Amino acid sequence: MKIVLRDDVEKLGRKGDIVEVAPGYARNYLVPKGLAIAATRGIVAQAEAMRRNRESKDRKDREAALALAGLFQGKAVTVTARSGEGGKLFGSVGASDVAAAIQEQFGVEIDRRKIGGADEAWKTLGSHEVSIRLHPDIVPTLTVNIVGRDA
Repeated sequence: MKIVLRDDVEKLGRKGDIVEVAPGYARNYLVPKGLAIAATRGIVAQAEAMRRNRESKDRKDREAALALAGLFQGKAVTVTARSGEGGKLFGSVGASDVAAAIQEQFGVEIDRRKIGGADEAWKTLGSHEVSIRLHPDIVPTLTVNIVGRDA
């Protein structure tokens, strides 16, 4: 069954794409969730408009991501955490802590889910590298310095 995607669907396509899927998948999942509509002649014309809008938005997002990546180039962010003897932290530092430090030090709000390299929280002091997914092809790296403060 041919459908037009009304939203991005992982491993299937992006908004405005015309894709072929199993009828049950379309009828039972994609259409009821509002993710797709059946491809008719009129809908195909709308799909073209959706694709043009998506490409325009993607171009703007890419330019903004490039500007933001330039801001992070060669920079480091410092996160302060309570620590004990031997460089061990009381608790840990995770992606949400890094996002808060970026907001505080650079004035830029980054979603914690876009911060990679912090899959597991850090429990030691020192420097760590993280990648920030600003755009599918723009992923700058940033150094996170974790410094301790006495408990």
